[in-house]
Amino acid sequence: MDKSYELFQKLPDELKREVLDYIEFLLERRAKREKSHLSLSWKGALKELRDKYTSVELQHKVLEWWG
Repeated sequence: MDKSYELFQKLPDELKREVLDYIEFLLERRAKREKSHLSLSWKGALKELRDKYTSVELQHKVLEWWG
């Protein structure tokens, strides 16, 4: 890491800004990627309603409940 800092210090100011912008871009991209994983923790949550409603009716009910 010391080597990268030394190289960074040698850059002209406009290139330093570009490097910092690129680092911010990489961090944002990584944060978005980490957020995009689905958890499926809700899987089976409406199991007890299986016999009472069809899957389409359940979809409509869920939309009603979400309001």
